[in-house]
Amino acid sequence: MSTVSGDKTVPETPAFPGRRWLLPSAVIHEFDPSAVRPGRRPRRTARDWIVDFSCFLLAVLIGMIAADAVGNNPHVSHTAATLDQLLGALACAAVWLRRRWPLGLALATIPLGLLSDTAGGACMIAVFTLAVHRPLRYVAWVGGINIAVAPLTFRLRPDADLPYLVSVVLSVVLVAAIVGWGLLVRAKRQLMFSLRDRARRAETEARLRAEQAQRLAREAIAREMHDVLAHRLTLLSVHAGALEFRPDAPREEVARAAGVIRESAHEALQDLREIIGVLRAADHDDTGRPQPTLAALDTLVAESREAGMKVILDSRVADPAAVPASVGRTAYRIAQESLTNARKHAPGTEVTVTVTGGPGEGLVVTVQNPAPEGEVPHVPGSGQGLIGLTERATLAGGRLEYGAESDGAFGVRAWLPWG
Repeated sequence: MSTVSGDKTVPETPAFPGRRWLLPSAVIHEFDPSAVRPGRRPRRTARDWIVDFSCFLLAVLIGMIAADAVGNNPHVSHTAATLDQLLGALACAAVWLRRRWPLGLALATIPLGLLSDTAGGACMIAVFTLAVHRPLRYVAWVGGINIAVAPLTFRLRPDADLPYLVSVVLSVVLVAAIVGWGLLVRAKRQLMFSLRDRARRAETEARLRAEQAQRLAREAIAREMHDVLAHRLTLLSVHAGALEFRPDAPREEVARAAGVIRESAHEALQDLREIIGVLRAADHDDTGRPQPTLAALDTLVAESREAGMKVILDSRVADPAAVPASVGRTAYRIAQESLTNARKHAPGTEVTVTVTGGPGEGLVVTVQNPAPEGEVPHVPGSGQGLIGLTERATLAGGRLEYGAESDGAFGVRAWLPWG
């Protein structure tokens, strides 16, 4: 089984990657219905065979003890004792059907238990199986009938060693104990099912949040690229209009304007190549705003310091203005989001922002902060910004890594191409 995320197919984690034979077939079928073909019953696992064989042996052992007691009971004739043993043998054989028809077997063993002491073990196993595999309303009815017929059973066949009232009370207590044990097993299974469902829902919600963060990052990048592209095309249109209205301009001005048009067209094509494949959002609330580049990193750090943060900027790029606009814009956004994360998750710590690189080797942006002192309250939506940064760096042709370091500090390191 697999799920589709974007353009990738993500395989779903199997419910039980190993040692399925240690679990009941009913549990495996509940967790992984695809393991059973439609219209077919779940196959017994090795554990099922061991448990079923143990139940059969227990029913036979109890039946043999009861058969010996019936044979020595002076209140029971030889013919009745023989019939008792035959019915008990039939009930013991029917134990193998307890998984297929738990309710039917429990109902069938009620008259058998009334007529045969030898079938007592099989009757108790049938009641236990019903309590494990069926809802409480069925268990209540069958258990109540078994308790109701107990006085009649010992009235028809009195126990040779125990008084009538003691025999009835012991029988009622035994039925109640077996029903309670079965309900406990069923409750534990239901708890396990509910925990598994909650884990699956949490995984699904986390995957949806990650997909939403990626989509929002793509939309933000598309908006930024759209604004930059509009700016370049406007510049190109202005210079082309100047040539149109001043055909008698000096040759040098015409050559300079043509060069600007050629350069603007080249940069516009580069921006258009980057925006293809990125979904553009439908809102226009922030269109027309100037987009920051690497040269604006000093202003960003100054604003963070004014907000009370301790920030150290180590920029080793000789000419930030020479960095391509798209690369500088991505580097700025990575530093901006990393400073925001440090302010939320590690308040009061000193953050170091390092920018290195050059043409041909790429641009490296590193943001590090030590572990905060004391416990910091959990911030809802944690991790979504880092997912967006990873998507942004990938779309720019680079890569981004983040995580805790050996000394407990947290770092974000991005490499962006600078050709």
